Amino acid sequence: MCGIAGYFASKGSLQDGQSVLSSMIGAIAHRGPDENGIYVDQNAGLGHMRLSIVGLEDGQQPMKNARGDVVISYNGEVFNYVELRDDLIAQGHVFQTSSDTEVILHLYDELGPDCVKKLNGDFAFAIWDQRRRRMMLARDRMGVRPLFYTWHKGTMFFASEAKSLLTVPGIEAEVDIYALDQIFTLWAPIAPRTIFRNIFELQPAHFLLLEGETFKTAPYWQLQYPDRNGAASPRSEDHVAEELLHLLTDATRIRLRADVPVGSYLSGGLDSSAVSAIAAKIVPDRLRTFSIGFESAEHDETAFQMQMVEALGTDHSALTCSTNDIANIFPSVIAHTERPVLRTAPAPLYLLSRLASSEGYKVVLTGEGADEVFAGYDLFREAKVRRFCAAQPTSRIRPQLFRKLYPYLSGLKQQSPEYLSAFFGAGADDIRDPLYSHRPRFRGTAATKMFFSQDLQTALNGYDATADLVSGLPKDFTRWHPLHQAQYLETSLLLPGYILNCQSDRMAMAHGLEGRFPFLDHRLVEFASRIPLGMKLKGLAEKHILKRAVRDLVPQTITARLKQPYRAPDSRSFTAGGMPDYVRDSMSAAAISDTGLFNPVAVEKLVGKCARDNPVGYRDNSAFVGILSTQLWHQIFTTQIQRHAVAAE
Repeated sequence: MCGIAGYFASKGSLQDGQSVLSSMIGAIAHRGPDENGIYVDQNAGLGHMRLSIVGLEDGQQPMKNARGDVVISYNGEVFNYVELRDDLIAQGHVFQTSSDTEVILHLYDELGPDCVKKLNGDFAFAIWDQRRRRMMLARDRMGVRPLFYTWHKGTMFFASEAKSLLTVPGIEAEVDIYALDQIFTLWAPIAPRTIFRNIFELQPAHFLLLEGETFKTAPYWQLQYPDRNGAASPRSEDHVAEELLHLLTDATRIRLRADVPVGSYLSGGLDSSAVSAIAAKIVPDRLRTFSIGFESAEHDETAFQMQMVEALGTDHSALTCSTNDIANIFPSVIAHTERPVLRTAPAPLYLLSRLASSEGYKVVLTGEGADEVFAGYDLFREAKVRRFCAAQPTSRIRPQLFRKLYPYLSGLKQQSPEYLSAFFGAGADDIRDPLYSHRPRFRGTAATKMFFSQDLQTALNGYDATADLVSGLPKDFTRWHPLHQAQYLETSLLLPGYILNCQSDRMAMAHGLEGRFPFLDHRLVEFASRIPLGMKLKGLAEKHILKRAVRDLVPQTITARLKQPYRAPDSRSFTAGGMPDYVRDSMSAAAISDTGLFNPVAVEKLVGKCARDNPVGYRDNSAFVGILSTQLWHQIFTTQIQRHAVAAE
C-alpha cells in the first residue's frame, strides 16, 4: 500500500515538475511513511510514497522497466504475483526485483493496457510509456484503492487522494452541488463525480488512457448476474458450500502474502470470524487480531468478539470507543474521507486502525464485502418482505414481518401493522422500479435535504440523483432477478463509494495500514453471482450458503446469532457529553450562513432537538452528521491555511 501522484503535460513540459510532485506526495505521506520517490521527464512525472510490504529491499518506486522507457507508480497489492511471475519467467522474462510491482511492468510489456485483466488484487497505478507518449491509469475491479484526476492548464494531474491535487498551484477546492445532493440521497457520489467540482474519480474496474491528445476511459470488467428466467443450477448446497469454502480459503491464503506480519480484524460477526478462522489455520504463529467495542450497549459486540478469540486462540488487542472519542477525532476523519458522510461509522475504524498500526502492523484482513456478495444486509430481506406485502396490500399479518428484520430497533416492536407498512413503503412503490429495493433508504436519506438552503435548492433546480443512478445502470439490469438488482446497487455504489472509500481504505491508510478483503477476490465475487438465490437468502435467513460453508470453522453462537449491522452512535456523539467547541462553531448560524449550503434557522432547531432528545430518529441523525461533516469538509479543504495543516498531518 502506498500513495501515488503524477501528471502528464501532453502539449509540452511542466515547469517545476519536481517541486510540484514533491508537494503532491507530501500531502499523502500518511499512505506511505517508509520511503518516497519521484520520476520526471520532459512530458510526465510520477511520485510515490511507499508503505513497504512486499519486496522490502528492492521494491522502491517509481520503478522502470529494463529498457528504462516504461515507468510505474503503484498503490496496492497484486495477490497472484507469484503465479504471474512464474508464467512470465517461463516466457523468457528476466526479473531484477522480488516485488509485485515489477510483475505489472512485465505484463504491460506483454499485453499493454490489457495487463489489468490478469491481476487479482487491490490496486491503483499509473504507467508512463515514454515511447508511445501514453499515460495509463488503472483501478481494481471492486474499487478498493482510490484514484482521482483533474485537468489544469492542459495538464492532467492524478493522485491517490484529492488533497494531493489541491497542492498544485491554481487548483482550488470548490463544492460540486450535484455530488452533495447525491451524498444526501444515495450516501455517495456517483463516480466519476466527486464532492470536488472538476476533480474526478477513476471508476472501479476501469482504465484511463491519455495518449497525445487522445483521452479515454473504459471498463475492463463488469459484474454480471444470470437472467432471472435462466435454468436453475443443478448443484447441491453441499457442493456449492464446498466450492465456496475452497475459494474463500484461497482468497485468504494469497492475501496473507507479505514480507511483514499480517493481522486480522474481529468484529464479532460472521464475516470477519470466517476470515480470521481461515487465516488462523494458515499463519505459522498465533494470529494477531484486533477489535473495537462501544460503551453503548446498543452498538457493542465485545462478547461475540471474545468468543472468537477464545475459539481461535488468537493474540488479541481491543479498545473501547466512547461518544467522546468519536467527537474528538471526527475532524481528522473528515480530513481523510475527503467528503461529507451521513454516519459516524468511519470514526471507530479510524481508532481501530490506529491501534493496529501502533502495535507494529502494516496489514490486516477484514470481512468487508460479504454482505454485498452473499445478500447479508437487512435491505435485501426488507425488499423481499415489501414485495411479499405488495401482493396483499390489505394484509395485517404480513407487515409484522418487518419486526423480525430489525430486532435491534426496539421502537418497531410496539408499532401497528399499518405503521410498519407505511414506514417501510410496503405497496407504496412500483415493483417494476429498478431502484425498488433501495427506495425506502433513498427516501429516508433524501429527507435530510429539507435542511438545504434556498440558494442551494434553487441552484439544484429539481435535480434528481436517483434518475442519474438509473441512467447509468447496465443494459442487462432489467433481466436480472430483483435480489441481484439490489446486490448490484449495493456492490457498485455503496461498497466502493462509501464502505471501501470512507470506512476502509481511508481510515486504515490514515495510519499507514493496509486492509485486505478476501470476500472481494473477483473469483469469489463471480462465483457468488451465480449461486442460486435461495442459497444466499433462504426465506429471511441471510448468507445461508456462507454459514453452511464455514460451519466447521466458526462457532454456532456466531453463525446462528441475529444479524447486527456495524453502527456507531451518531448525533449523540456530539451532544451527550457537552457539545465540543468546534461543533458549536461549525453548526452556528454564522458558520452555516457563511458556507451557504444549509438553512441556518432549520439547522439551529436541529441542533437543539438532537441536544434534547434521545433517541433521535434516522432523518435527524443523518442530517446532523451530514451537515457537520459538510461544514468540516468546507473548512478543511476550501481554506488554504487549514488545507496545508491537513497535508502536514
